[in-house]
Amino acid sequence: MPSPISESHAMQATLIGIPTDVGASRLGAAMGPDALRVAQLAPALQQLGVAVNDLGNLAGPVNPRGGRDAQGLRNLAECLHWNQIAHDAVLQVLQQSRLPIMLGGDHTLATGSISAIARHCRATGKRLRVLWLDAHSDCNTPESSPSGNLHGMPVSSLCGLGPAELASLSGTTPALPASAFCQIGLRSVDASEKLMIRALGLEVYDMRAIDELGMREVMRRALDGLLGTEGEDTHLHLSFDVDFLDPDIAPGTGTPVRGGPTYREAQLCMEMIADTGRLASLDIVELNPALDLRNQTAELVVDLVQSLFGQSTLMRRDASPAT
Repeated sequence: MPSPISESHAMQATLIGIPTDVGASRLGAAMGPDALRVAQLAPALQQLGVAVNDLGNLAGPVNPRGGRDAQGLRNLAECLHWNQIAHDAVLQVLQQSRLPIMLGGDHTLATGSISAIARHCRATGKRLRVLWLDAHSDCNTPESSPSGNLHGMPVSSLCGLGPAELASLSGTTPALPASAFCQIGLRSVDASEKLMIRALGLEVYDMRAIDELGMREVMRRALDGLLGTEGEDTHLHLSFDVDFLDPDIAPGTGTPVRGGPTYREAQLCMEMIADTGRLASLDIVELNPALDLRNQTAELVVDLVQSLFGQSTLMRRDASPAT
């Protein structure tokens, strides 16, 4: 059966390895890019007709494992350096009219990748929509963070409320409006983050919403406005934190939280994103093979990414979130 991608012009994607865990408490996410390669990410995409270029792993500072600085943050200088690397690499790939797939690394790197995407969208007149699949809201600030770890601050940084050095990476502060975000799968949110979510007006579907509405309805709402001509001017970015998944099926992550989406719920989520045909960039973060079992989490992620790029059981000519 021909894939949905190969039936039209071949999609071109570039893998960007950003091997660092400077924003996290636990070591190991720096090995995430190579775990995805061992799980055959590039060949899996090529089977679907995607023309894949792999830049390999980019080089940056080592993890100093330092304590908190005067702002209460850990490894800010190193996080800034790595985010600048991510920003520059993602922006270059976008300017080549290819789809960037950033392989993390911890979730602080989304500050760099999404800043680049926001910069590119401003230059091209595109509307940016960010789907944030995560167990955590990542809305802490230097003042509210209980740990000082910067992987808990990318959303607040992108909304202009994180460390100034990170918040300004896109060339404007904020990099994008809070209304551009849709967070799905949340189930571990600090008290200060609950207030921040309300203050920013973030669109959030936590696990209770998924339980009550079902994943199909959650995704229908999240993807509203992306179908047909209405979505032609939208750049859809997916920031996929592996801890979005239930740890029973995805143990290889540094901050697991029980009660996440099942395998089938995650597959439906990815398939419905694929149905829109709007995916234009992707982060895969917080994969920690040091905590995994025989690389099963990386293999599951590759399976889900195949669905994200159009693999399905049947040919679904009329498949869409609205049908």
